Amino acid sequence: MAVSVRFHNEDPWERIRLVSQAMPSTLLNFITTGMRFIAWQPCDEEMMRLAFRCVVRNGIRRFQIAEPSNNPDALRRLARMAKEEGVEEVVVGLTYSISPVHTHDYYAERAAAMADCADMDRLYLKDPGGLLTPDAVRELAPSLVAAAGPRTLELHSHCTIGLAPLVYMEGLKAGFQVLHTACGPAGNGTSQPTAESTVRNLEAEGFSHRLDMDALALVSEHFREMVREKGLPPGAAREYDAAYYHHQLPGGMVTTTRRMLEEQGKGELFDQVLEEVTRVRAEMGYPILVTPVSQFVASQAARNVIDGQRWANVSDETVRYFLGHYGEPAAAVDPEIAERVLSRPQASKLRDVQPVSLDGARERFGSRISDEELLLRLTMPEEQVDAMVASPPTVERPAEPSRPGRDPLVRLLREVERRKSIGYLRLEKGSDVVVWRRAS
Repeated sequence: MAVSVRFHNEDPWERIRLVSQAMPSTLLNFITTGMRFIAWQPCDEEMMRLAFRCVVRNGIRRFQIAEPSNNPDALRRLARMAKEEGVEEVVVGLTYSISPVHTHDYYAERAAAMADCADMDRLYLKDPGGLLTPDAVRELAPSLVAAAGPRTLELHSHCTIGLAPLVYMEGLKAGFQVLHTACGPAGNGTSQPTAESTVRNLEAEGFSHRLDMDALALVSEHFREMVREKGLPPGAAREYDAAYYHHQLPGGMVTTTRRMLEEQGKGELFDQVLEEVTRVRAEMGYPILVTPVSQFVASQAARNVIDGQRWANVSDETVRYFLGHYGEPAAAVDPEIAERVLSRPQASKLRDVQPVSLDGARERFGSRISDEELLLRLTMPEEQVDAMVASPPTVERPAEPSRPGRDPLVRLLREVERRKSIGYLRLEKGSDVVVWRRAS
């Protein structure tokens, strides 16, 4: 949602409404990582309830909840709040990681703790780093299947080190029923396996599905043309890279860290920063590297390497992590590092910082703006929201000059040509008539 505002001056709520109108039969999905909305700072319950309520009334009906510390009490609380604010389908996630603490027994215990959650409609295993192996998913599956019971069990992994397609096939055999995929050029790379390749693999293994492959081809072609227009590289298969098991940064964070260093003229430090990530994560109590904590760990590692002196500069958010504002770490933090961080002058100022709240918000921003705009103003820079508000609505913007490959009629005819069962098409609009016949 922040990207929509910051880089496109587009109202993210309008974007949700438009997609919902175009896909009224589809459960559009919203991912939340706990008590935070758009910004990194934690929010209080009243703020989160308003955010959930606005998301639902604008067209989102399914929530994926992946609390960064896999805290069963926090997951239950979020699931209950989502249901009470009108969410139709709540999918509770356990986020996968590897550390001295994050063992298979750890995941079995947390899965069991969620088994009787009345507000959980589905359970999923979330692997943002693409770290799962076929053996690991086979060993983890029984406890997750038992916890899910009659509910659907889903699997989410990334192709970052090339294992996700194999993991998906083994996961399906072990009891997972839904696999999270991407389509066409949006898949592979650090993304999910493509839907097309996943379908081919499961068909080869004797599984069936109910997917509309013609519709999937049309969607993939849409993004393929977009990639060509914007000059972006399509997702490509990745080679196995054992280094990921040390730093465990999600693929997107690896890309962001490399770009950040290059922008500072420090690109040659990339490998050192990845090594430092491993050390910083251990000192911070082995947090799971998922938003927002993955950003804290990566930025601290970069600071340590660039400064040449470890923990000389520390961000406010990292200080708040050591203050416990982001929940309890999986393991004990390094006491020497904690003392160094919490003795910094900013720590005393941040110790009592309260979560983002609605208290006084209407007095600050006015009573006439919508709840949706109020949430944006509470979590984003004022100038960015002002620029978004000043921009014309998306539906009123003049259409961009069309390119032959993007013209709706050309796209329709290309799709008809691909469907071998169609031999003749006649299209009338007013006085215009288009007739298409397949060559014999």
